[in-house]
Amino acid sequence: MAAPQAIVIGCSAGGLTALEQLLAGLDPALPQAIAVCCHTGSANVDLMCELLAKYATLPVEEARERAPMRGGVIHVAPSGYHLLVETSRRFALSVDQRVSFARPSIDVLFESAAEAWREALVGVVLTGANSDGARGLLKVRQGGGVAIVQDPADAESPTMPTVALELAGADHCLPLADIAPLLNRLCLP
Repeated sequence: MAAPQAIVIGCSAGGLTALEQLLAGLDPALPQAIAVCCHTGSANVDLMCELLAKYATLPVEEARERAPMRGGVIHVAPSGYHLLVETSRRFALSVDQRVSFARPSIDVLFESAAEAWREALVGVVLTGANSDGARGLLKVRQGGGVAIVQDPADAESPTMPTVALELAGADHCLPLADIAPLLNRLCLP
């Protein structure tokens, strides 16, 4: 298997704490492009980017319309918009209807990223209190990408990982503490 070129991460309830731990464990030499969708309920994603930047080993920035999904950067979905990855691997923002009661929607990000990156994509579903991310993770797997799901028994809110496992299954289901080391192994030569 060739090294993945991109990683998409989705979370909801309990997600900020989970992201802090996950992003702190990533190797700072990771060359992959990373996009994060977290249901925050906040109107401003700047604060979340600042918080994550305190823990992350890579630069954290808000994803912008038409900006390329760059390697070695953690791009965070802006509040109030769906974040999509076009086949040109640039971001697009949408104010289409909410999906699974959320905008940004994890499913929308994962499904579009699966089209853009296919087998070169890793999808990660973390803690959350709804079903968002399950359909998107299925699309990642159908495209030949790798699916990682946080063990529901380890999640602050087990609903999202449970539904993802039921609908999409996973190539790896493990506790949060083991996900960053796995990503480092999968993504570094």
